[in-house]
Amino acid sequence: MPTPVVIDKKNVLVTGGAGFVGSHLCEALLKTGARVICLDNFVTSQESNIDQLLQHTDFEFIRHDINQPFDPEGFPELTRFKLKFQGIQEIYHMACPTSPKKFDQYRMQTLLANSTGMKNVLDLAVRFQSRFLQASTSVVYGTRPADRHPFREEESGGSDVLSPRACYDEGKRFAESMCATYQQVHNLDVRIARMFRTYGPRMPLYDGQMVPDFIVNAFDGKDLEIYGDETFMTSMVYVSDMVDGLIKYMAAPAGIGPMNLGSDVDIPLLEVAHRIIEMTGSASKVTFKEALLFMTELGLPDLSKVKEKLDWMPLVGLDDGLKQTIDYTMAHRSLLSFQT
Repeated sequence: MPTPVVIDKKNVLVTGGAGFVGSHLCEALLKTGARVICLDNFVTSQESNIDQLLQHTDFEFIRHDINQPFDPEGFPELTRFKLKFQGIQEIYHMACPTSPKKFDQYRMQTLLANSTGMKNVLDLAVRFQSRFLQASTSVVYGTRPADRHPFREEESGGSDVLSPRACYDEGKRFAESMCATYQQVHNLDVRIARMFRTYGPRMPLYDGQMVPDFIVNAFDGKDLEIYGDETFMTSMVYVSDMVDGLIKYMAAPAGIGPMNLGSDVDIPLLEVAHRIIEMTGSASKVTFKEALLFMTELGLPDLSKVKEKLDWMPLVGLDDGLKQTIDYTMAHRSLLSFQT
């Protein structure tokens, strides 16, 4: 098909755009002057995440399950995007269930999102010849290595294809394979962002994400519960840094390959809990519970490539990020409760 003509603003599709990271991404894209189509089915996301965007003239929300085919030209509300003439310039594919406490409940949706859903969105990218960014994950590298070396993008990684987590872990690896195949067969411009653990405002409460629950429990004088033990280590990148990395990656020249996005600073989760207790002036204590299947200790990213290719690195320090997360969580706690 001929290359679509961009008249004044590019059209961008964000699947999973009402999720934690996806909603911040939609907001940032609007600030760049893009027109944004947000696709979500609210399986593990919330309408409140995008309430502030719904009145924006360049934003449109479509409730849809990516595991079903999607024809954007069939929606009258998208007429102003002039899709037949202009098409869709960029697709950020963020949609996949990510609920630690309800991982079992959404196994089939996760499996299909990483296969059928991937096909549906990749076919859409081929149709419009869109730049395509896949929101992949650090789990494609496998478990944290014994020597604790940071993962480089050229490492092949691995996972147990029969494990209880395989629908997500191996599913994300298969999704990357689909991206590579579509790139090879259809000459599609594909970018694979391997996202490491991210935190910030709009994380759902009571869903096993721990950080927002730490905050609320600290204010309420309840125990801060870590799903694991005192050795649980993690890296944490603030959501605005992650979104900045995603947008820079999409704007970069084609063909630079997968990219790690995250923090390479290792920190005990116990220390994060104690910082929140201190910052909220709480007298709460920290307790430990049985680990959740979906919330496990992950490896660290090697950021050499992303620093060189995108001139990107995390800028928001942990204390600043926690303060912003605390302020938002307490102001919006009634909207963050994850109920389905």
